[in-house]
Amino acid sequence: MAREADIVDEIRAEYVKDVLKNGQRVDGRELLAYRPFSVQKGVFPNAEGSALAKLGDTQVAAGIKFDILEPFADRPTEGVFTVQCEFLPLAHPTFEAGPPNENSIELARIVDRGIRSGECVDVEKFFIEEGKVLGLFVDLYVLDHCGNLSDCASLAAMAALTDAKIPKVEEAKIVRQEYSGALPLQRLVLSSTFEKINGTVLLDADGDEDAASEGRLVLAVSDDGFLCASQKSKRAAFHAEEILALFDLAKDKTAPLFRAIKA
Repeated sequence: MAREADIVDEIRAEYVKDVLKNGQRVDGRELLAYRPFSVQKGVFPNAEGSALAKLGDTQVAAGIKFDILEPFADRPTEGVFTVQCEFLPLAHPTFEAGPPNENSIELARIVDRGIRSGECVDVEKFFIEEGKVLGLFVDLYVLDHCGNLSDCASLAAMAALTDAKIPKVEEAKIVRQEYSGALPLQRLVLSSTFEKINGTVLLDADGDEDAASEGRLVLAVSDDGFLCASQKSKRAAFHAEEILALFDLAKDKTAPLFRAIKA
């Protein structure tokens, strides 16, 4: 038996498709426009860096923590960078308490891949001594899911990294609440997520459009103009010409988000 939430999503999705037939969106936005957004840094005072990002009614918080780790055997002089994500049950009717599911793992990997492929963080500078390196953990918390989690999570993670401070290390141990300086970033990377509904491409889907989406393309772009990563999901296809055009659009549309982070 279909859950009540699934039935409601189907009804909303059909309404979105009907409105899109006239080239319009339910909330009145242009097809390729972001919802209002905001970024607040330093929201978790006990973290080494943090941020709260809002994209429309979608909200994601990010916290940064460092720890001393043993490096990977094939990269003995490199530190460790990882992104983890938690879907809080209060954020959406379909979210449940428990271990990470495939959706939260996928979201963490999308954010991780963009930052890692963009070489934002130089993990070679995290080397301490043989067998010990710094590990940088980005923890994402979805507080309210109203569509386009990937871009909101990317915005939160990148803002938190610009807020991050490297902890002081003495005798291969972290001295908590003491810092050696700001985390140096080689570049910034954010994602732009496009959805295809009945052949129409739109940017930054809200919750109803998210349910109606038949194809999704996430493009991670850097503030210096590079495509760092991409991910395609769902059934509908994106042609090569579309992808090239959307890459140029992603660079343009993320510019205000990059400015907000740098501010």
